[in-house]
Amino acid sequence: MHYLPNIIFLIALVAGVGYFTLNIRKIIRNIKLGQTVDASGHTKERWGNVLRIAIGQSKMVVRPVAGLFHVVVYVGFVLINIEVLEIIIDGLLGTHRVFSFLGVFYDFLIATFEILALLVLVGVIAFWIRRNVQKIKRFMSPEMKGWPKNDANYILYFEVVLMVLFLTMNASDQVLQQMDAAHYTKAGTFPVSSFIAPLFAGFSEATVVIIERSAWWIHILGILVFLNYLYFSKHLHIMLAFPNVYFGSVDPKGKFKNNKAVTNEVKLMMDPNVDPFAAAPEGTEAPAKFGASDALDLSRVQLLNAYTCTECGRCTSECPANISGKKLSPRKIMMDTRDRIEEIGKNVDKNKVFVPDGKQLLDDYISREELWACTSCNACVEACPVSIDPMSIIMEMRQYLVMEQSAAPTELNVTMTNIENNGAPWPFNQMDRLNWKNEL
Repeated sequence: MHYLPNIIFLIALVAGVGYFTLNIRKIIRNIKLGQTVDASGHTKERWGNVLRIAIGQSKMVVRPVAGLFHVVVYVGFVLINIEVLEIIIDGLLGTHRVFSFLGVFYDFLIATFEILALLVLVGVIAFWIRRNVQKIKRFMSPEMKGWPKNDANYILYFEVVLMVLFLTMNASDQVLQQMDAAHYTKAGTFPVSSFIAPLFAGFSEATVVIIERSAWWIHILGILVFLNYLYFSKHLHIMLAFPNVYFGSVDPKGKFKNNKAVTNEVKLMMDPNVDPFAAAPEGTEAPAKFGASDALDLSRVQLLNAYTCTECGRCTSECPANISGKKLSPRKIMMDTRDRIEEIGKNVDKNKVFVPDGKQLLDDYISREELWACTSCNACVEACPVSIDPMSIIMEMRQYLVMEQSAAPTELNVTMTNIENNGAPWPFNQMDRLNWKNEL
């Protein structure tokens, strides 16, 4: 019976980490359903982006208020969870504050963790107020109704509970140390929880032990629950932001991806030395499909983008089409892409391979009106704090509409016809193109 708590802890740890690993493997499998893409090269620049954007949070602090609170929560949550390592060792071995041998440095660590826990609480409360009291516009968009809105609040509640449990655990531990309770090593400095400790001063030692143990158990189990909740939540970006930034585009903003098959075709047509009726040279075959109509047509990086999306709405709040009342929301593009690849993943789970289900990303998730509302200005790409590129998905789906379905809007068809016939977007005969000079 002496080892029963350790056995229960081991079972909980293995179950929590095991289920998390299973879900992460599903995400990796789903991302690999996408098209392969060459993301090699530019290694130094990519690692620089990880340090600057993912770790340094450089694009978050562009908006100082939200950025500052996010940095506090980010740093606090990461550093406080260092103590999880001690909790895991204590849980497995039956020890208590196993790192207390570090002495003064340990006292410094616990004090730092407590101050950060308080700052995290302040930041989380501020985020909750911004979402639910101030109701900032980018959190009130149509795609943020129901689960997306609730998910954001659930995460905030999770963090509040975990921080309160952490401080309660320390406060009761401090009281037990003062009581010279057996098994409670005198270690740690508690600048925040010392204000909570007086609440337990009149309790018996047995009662305080129950409070401390309850806070300890609920805290670690809560962390395991939180870890597994990430798979179902937008907060998956806690882990995926780093690879997403690394594999993000390093091309100049506004550079479009050339379709080699089309480029080669145009070069052949423009070359007077090439017989237009001759067979195309080897290596110039057209792809099986131009553009993308479903999530499986997108690249692995684009699917990683979809899973990484934080749903913060900075892209949508910067989108000129959205600001002017158009239907397009870059955030919704990413959310729809993630929902579709998740649906495809469940299809694969059930059938071992993807069995066509009569649905696709185009029309069933993303409307043509949304796609053609995009001005291709790159504002969404520039605004994203974790290097997500909604515009690349929009452009690939547009390419499918134009090249596979000839389904461009009338205005675009007229423009392309004018370019083909007149060498310019305007409906003027080439002989009349310089008539404007006569008016000078």
